[in-house]
Amino acid sequence: MGSMGLTKGDRVAVLTSGGDAPGMNAAVRAAARVGAEIGLDMIGVEDGYAGLIEGRLAPLDIRVMDEAARRGGTALGTARSKAFATPEGQAKARETIARNNLRGLLVIGGNGSLTGARTLTDVVNAASGAKLIVGGVPASIDNDLACTSMAIGVDTAMNTIVEACDRIFDTATAHKRTFIVEVMGRDCGYLAMTAGIAAGADAVLVREAGKDEGQIVDQVVRTMQRAYGPQPAGASTKRRVLVIKSEGVQVESNRLKELVEAKVKTLIPDVDTRVTVLGHVVRGGTPTAFDRLLGARLANSALRAMVAGQSDFMAGWCGPGITRAACPWDPYVVLSPLDEVLAETAKLMRGDSDLARWRKRVFAEVEDILQR
Repeated sequence: MGSMGLTKGDRVAVLTSGGDAPGMNAAVRAAARVGAEIGLDMIGVEDGYAGLIEGRLAPLDIRVMDEAARRGGTALGTARSKAFATPEGQAKARETIARNNLRGLLVIGGNGSLTGARTLTDVVNAASGAKLIVGGVPASIDNDLACTSMAIGVDTAMNTIVEACDRIFDTATAHKRTFIVEVMGRDCGYLAMTAGIAAGADAVLVREAGKDEGQIVDQVVRTMQRAYGPQPAGASTKRRVLVIKSEGVQVESNRLKELVEAKVKTLIPDVDTRVTVLGHVVRGGTPTAFDRLLGARLANSALRAMVAGQSDFMAGWCGPGITRAACPWDPYVVLSPLDEVLAETAKLMRGDSDLARWRKRVFAEVEDILQR
């Protein structure tokens, strides 16, 4: 990861890419402020890799970022660039880097964004012969990246889900209803499970459980029967059931509702079932204090590592399962090679990593506990 470091006056670009996450602006703000203090020329790239291809760069305005840091989304803009995946797109991005004499590139985003960053680590400045220094910062509400215990945006997304579920609980209890609440998460059920535990859900449906349609329907029906049916001595019957479903579960929410209703209409005839899809509500919103601090601390360490000559890495948050030693700039931040991050993330998504196996085991253990 080592190379000739950044020096005063060097131009460093910052881009946000992929799905937006609350806290991205705080990370960009930290990079702008730390870079200015070090004496770097900090540049913002509009709309991620699309802006890098098209050469849409502008100086990072600290005052603008100060205001933006309090908001979700990303002031720089983001896009999922299909063009960057092509040799022609990458060639144009390299031309932008050369034309603007960039010495460093800080990428804030998820798995696809860091994969893109990896393709630029061999860019060489024709005049100086120095390699482009590339650093990454994890931002993904799904928390589906390896080599970091938390990604920017996860905490805010969990809080948003819990707040929504608290409100749904009120109306569900008033009408004796079952609510199926779908949350974002794509191929990773972390967000659904953690928010479900925090919100007091009765069941959580995640892709990692490996259940087919029939098993998922049975899980929901069983949960409803245990909630509304006869209770142990001294226990009261529930007036509501909350099921949190990750979008990665391969049963569409309205179909799940229909299948469940067909099974319970004779067993529990006086209970309504409703579906609420939170969708992109989960992605937006004011970032929590933790996400602001996480973004700032990861960006600070990443930029200082780049100044010290480290490249081709991601700055991750040190927590359970992270075994790499902390970096010199923050005892909670670790620097992992991008190749390792991408390989371990692929294993996580396949269910082959230790973390994936632990999550699957915990999901199974929690299922019966939630139904009580």
